[in-house]
Amino acid sequence: MTLQIDEKDINKFIVVGDRVLIKPKNLQEMTKSGLYLPPGVQEKEKIHSGYVLKVGPGYPIPAIQDADEPWKDKSDEVKYVPLQPKEGDLAIYLQKSGYEIEFNNERYVIIPHSAILMLIRDEGLFK
Repeated sequence: MTLQIDEKDINKFIVVGDRVLIKPKNLQEMTKSGLYLPPGVQEKEKIHSGYVLKVGPGYPIPAIQDADEPWKDKSDEVKYVPLQPKEGDLAIYLQKSGYEIEFNNERYVIIPHSAILMLIRDEGLFK
C-alpha cells in the first residue's frame, strides 16, 4: 500500500526523528545472464538501495534538570544525537522496515535509521 501526497514541492517535507527519506534506485529489469525479470520479483527482495534525499534531526536526548546547580542555563530546547546519513548518500537498506509514499508520480521510501545497513558516500560526486 502506498500513500499518495498532493504537495507540489519536496523541499517542504520535514523528516522527523530518526527517519530518512530515500529515492529508490531504478530496479534492474534484466539479470547479468540476460533474463528479463517480471516487475514483482525485485520488489520482494529483502535488501534495496536508494539515494538519501532528507534526514531527520536524530535521536532526542532528554533535558537534564539539575536543581543543585542554579547557575546553569535551564533551556528546554531538545538536543539530538545526529544521524549518519547525509543528503546524496547511497543507502543499502532493509525494504520491510520502510513505508512507501508516492509524490508527483515518483516512489519514495521513509525508513528508520536502524534499517540502513550501509552507506556509500562519494564526496566529489556533486562538485
